[in-house]
Amino acid sequence: MNYILFDGEVRNALLPFTYTRPVADIRIGILTIREKWEKRLGFTTTTLTEDYLEEKFPIVELEGNVLINASFLPSDALVEKVKALKENQAITYKDDILAFFTTDTQEIENFDHFEQLEFESELIQIKNSWDIFSRNAEAIQQDFDFLTEGRKSAAIPEMTVAFNKESIFIEEGAKLPLCSLNATDGPIYIGKNAEIMEGTSVRGPFALCENSTLKMGAKIYGGTTIGPHCKVGGEVNNSVLFGYSNKGHDGFLGNSVIGEWCNLGADTNNSNLKNNYAEVKLWSYETGRFAKTGLQFCGLMMGDHSKCGINTMFNTGTVVGVSANIFGPGFPRNFIPSFAWGGSGGYTTYQMNKVKEVATVVMKRRGIEFDAKEEKILEHIFEETKQYRNF
Repeated sequence: MNYILFDGEVRNALLPFTYTRPVADIRIGILTIREKWEKRLGFTTTTLTEDYLEEKFPIVELEGNVLINASFLPSDALVEKVKALKENQAITYKDDILAFFTTDTQEIENFDHFEQLEFESELIQIKNSWDIFSRNAEAIQQDFDFLTEGRKSAAIPEMTVAFNKESIFIEEGAKLPLCSLNATDGPIYIGKNAEIMEGTSVRGPFALCENSTLKMGAKIYGGTTIGPHCKVGGEVNNSVLFGYSNKGHDGFLGNSVIGEWCNLGADTNNSNLKNNYAEVKLWSYETGRFAKTGLQFCGLMMGDHSKCGINTMFNTGTVVGVSANIFGPGFPRNFIPSFAWGGSGGYTTYQMNKVKEVATVVMKRRGIEFDAKEEKILEHIFEETKQYRNF
């Protein structure tokens, strides 16, 4: 069977993260959405996404294709129903098309002749950028149960303090001397070759993915995921770092989502609660204005390749686009466009030649090439986001 993950109607509500990736490649819980589906289905998947992303994330079509709405996280029951789909059948969930079997992917907008099968069990759907952190604790539990079933954890070191050990799973090669792991309120997953340095305190639900590091004395609260190849220090609460990003020093990050190839300078802090305790609003790329989140706690949304200097202070509900560079005293505005260079004192455009230079160096440090595909994607985003750079 050929499985294709499609972005669906939520793609624009998940910007800036979906500027540089399909919905399927968002990380929530321990795994990306694509990894969740592929591991449960037992098949690789391809992607139906924006044209400019197709070279990096191609689509493969065969005579028979099952298309799956990538904003939905899989469950065992859902995967069984998806595997059982027959031609011209579609699974629906609360008026959304969840998956369908077709011989023509162009039929994605017309389901009149499909037999519609309703899925009634509760699912996690990522509809808005803030869902990535607000539903992360649930997603960690789901992934933990799936990934650890029938497996034995590596041993917890003698000098490491652990509470509720049966909810702690350590992959081979992980190092965690002289730290504290408290899985009383949710599971803790430590990935392959990850490291938790001495003096660190961790509360679950928490996921530290492969080859990532928690620096000495870090304080990590529940609902947090540190994706692969990250370095994180200081205080972090209910946040998701997709991967290949650093917050290596002291400072607070809370109720936030950080993309790939980002760097937060020493003593960077974000506010996650307004001082009048009011509902937080976030910039919406769909409407071009600030949207209600329904949340009292909401921090920083930072797109791929963005950076900030030491002592940066982010207001509650700040959205930073792709490849922005923020520095200087004071609070920067709470919507910072892609390819912005500056801070509270004003902005100029971060020109593409400099963007490419930095991306090349940053990615090379992790053994990854900034190739022509990556370059074309950033060039497209640069043009697409010009409308926001009215500096």
